Amino acid sequence: MPSLKEVKTKITGVKKTSQITKAMNMVAAARLRGAQDKMEAFRPYTSKFNEAMSNLSGGANPDQFPLMENREVKTVELVVVTSDRGLCGSFNANIIKRVEKMMAAYEAEGKTVSLVCVGKKGYQILKKTGKVRKFYSDIMSSFQMFNAREIATDIADNFLKGGSDKVEVVFSKFRSVASQIATVAPMLPVQPIENTEEVEASSSSSGDYIYEPSEEEIMDVLQPLYLNVVVYAAMLEVGAGEHAARMTAMDNATNACKDIVENLTVVYNKARQAAVTNELMDIVGGAEALK
Repeated sequence: MPSLKEVKTKITGVKKTSQITKAMNMVAAARLRGAQDKMEAFRPYTSKFNEAMSNLSGGANPDQFPLMENREVKTVELVVVTSDRGLCGSFNANIIKRVEKMMAAYEAEGKTVSLVCVGKKGYQILKKTGKVRKFYSDIMSSFQMFNAREIATDIADNFLKGGSDKVEVVFSKFRSVASQIATVAPMLPVQPIENTEEVEASSSSSGDYIYEPSEEEIMDVLQPLYLNVVVYAAMLEVGAGEHAARMTAMDNATNACKDIVENLTVVYNKARQAAVTNELMDIVGGAEALK
């Protein structure tokens, strides 16, 4: 049985750890509010942007726009969006597992895979594959639209130069505080976006659009913006999901600390009772010896 001092030291250490995890839970909860509000405020913009792109790209000629060029897929580029920090449970691991499965599937088809890592945690694991073309770290804590624009521009330039034939974004979609799902979204080539039932209903009720200037001129401007929106939306989803996952993980850690303290307290009480019993036996034995 461990000594009283050892058990007491362990209890003190676990209580201090519990204070840290509880503080991290509160910080994550506070940051989640801001990240979730920002993400939910951007979702309607993304939806309307996709609706406009669906109306424009549906009748567009892919030969006129390099970013819509469909060619034989020999090289696939995956844009992996993860967080810069850990302590958020299996949040990043789920994204990386999804990427690894996709890499294995594409390579089994004879395709070459390259990676663009946004976020430190994804890069730390995936750099071992030797397939990382470019990485962006230390931006997920305070990213802005210009960060997404920089990433999207690099990806588009690589596509236009023939470095990739297909680009997909892998990120974790925020559904609720307890649910973040690893998701894959197509990025390049830009494809005509299929209307959802809601968009179809709104389109049928509003009629056709008349564009000025021409649809081709508008598409030249909207296509790069569309790539920016895809990357930025993925970063917002991951930013909110990271804080939600960390809040849940720290809450579980705090509860685990409480359970450990309770178990150690039982051990401490047993050890103290054993120590008191031994002392009483020594006293009784000494008294008997004096007689």
